[in-house]
Amino acid sequence: MDMPAPNPAIVAKKSRLVERLKTVLPSDAVISDPLETRAYECDALTAYTCPPLCAVLPASTQEVAAVLKICHEMGVPVVPRGSGTSLAGGALPTADCVILGVAKLNDVIETDYDNRFIRVQTGRTNLSVTGAVESDGFFYAPDPSSQLACAIAGNIAMNSGGAHCLKYGVTTNNLMGVTLVQMDGTIVEMGGAHLDAGAYDWLGLICGSEGQLGVVTEATLRILPKPEGARPVLIGYASAEIAGACVSDIIKAGVLPVAIEYMDRKVIEVVERHAQAGYPDCEALLIVEVEGSPAEIDEQLGLIKQIAAKHDPVELREAADADEAARIWLGRKSAFGAMGQINDYMCLDGTIPVSELPFVLRRIGEMSKEYGLEVGNVFHAGDGNMHPLILFDANKPGDLELCEALGADILKLCVEVGGCLTGEHGVGIEKRDLMNVQFTPEDLEAQMQIKDVFDPDWLLNPAKVFPLQTSASRRNAQSMPV
Repeated sequence: MDMPAPNPAIVAKKSRLVERLKTVLPSDAVISDPLETRAYECDALTAYTCPPLCAVLPASTQEVAAVLKICHEMGVPVVPRGSGTSLAGGALPTADCVILGVAKLNDVIETDYDNRFIRVQTGRTNLSVTGAVESDGFFYAPDPSSQLACAIAGNIAMNSGGAHCLKYGVTTNNLMGVTLVQMDGTIVEMGGAHLDAGAYDWLGLICGSEGQLGVVTEATLRILPKPEGARPVLIGYASAEIAGACVSDIIKAGVLPVAIEYMDRKVIEVVERHAQAGYPDCEALLIVEVEGSPAEIDEQLGLIKQIAAKHDPVELREAADADEAARIWLGRKSAFGAMGQINDYMCLDGTIPVSELPFVLRRIGEMSKEYGLEVGNVFHAGDGNMHPLILFDANKPGDLELCEALGADILKLCVEVGGCLTGEHGVGIEKRDLMNVQFTPEDLEAQMQIKDVFDPDWLLNPAKVFPLQTSASRRNAQSMPV
């Protein structure tokens, strides 16, 4: 994975940059020791590492603005960082950049239950947003698998979703307003505590922009009353294709579960050894959850079980109580960690039409055999958000490159069947050079022109999202000797 060479003129200014940053931040919020900057050398895409020039940890919007203003004046690139859980390399540094971490921005600013919103600083973790309101009967809907650790800033940058996004949507559907700091230090308010903002859809532009347009320091998020109840059903099938057909039929029937999750045999076996959730011996497993009143739950699950039964399941099990429901979800929530115990893997994030699930799952199996690399599938089946886990040996020469080639072919397949390159992980560097598979040169030019408006010097996360050759003229203009 290529990255642009660092600008030696910027690297030479490190001492002066650090001195200036310490005039606007406490000294312990500026990290410049080469050993200490190694903590920021990568995110969850650990195959690629590069220590930054330095890292800063501001604690307020004003401190973020002061840092960006200094970096703007000195022509220093800035890479925003949430909690470092990005699987696409969205927070991978370059040797001539400043990592701007939001970990200290973790306060709850305002909670309004009457109008159903909470305003938080964006370093706050996803799960702790619900933690702040659950005792009053509310919750924040988006629930990525990394929700214990991932920051709201990163959720906004990548438009994260989660297991329950089928019913409640992803981050963009639950984001009401942001405070954005532009590269020159300008502070901008977009949206707010109201149902919908007039004029341009600025929030739709910012959510999913991967730190290309500004640093989001505060967010107004929609919170919802907790449902009266929820209950999952576990369905095992003899093949991936049959499970995919069942998902498609559930969606076509018009029933709206809160979640439909999928795991294949490889993942089931590993998760069962790790979590002992009591999963059946089968080729594919679905977890379908519905919520509402007891009567609503019974009606919805009744229809889902009828549909599932038509596909001759190996096992069909409805959670009998809260403990059994928790065990069903324990296995799914621990899947990524469990897989990491047995192998190096790369987690992809393509999205496809639900009707294409049977075909795509079959083709992934065929591609796995062609490349000689195992693939485990665990994903949000209800909205077609695929998460193939390609297993490889990081210590075996050529295996990473083979893994990347297989990953590229899987993502191309997603686009070919009418899907897209990413559902919630973002583009980062992982999918950067595949953008021209989904977008025409005219499409990419339009997107880059938007970045030109917000960040004309291309100092914010400049080596991400756009193919390096496509963005070269813009990046090279800002990387001239300073």
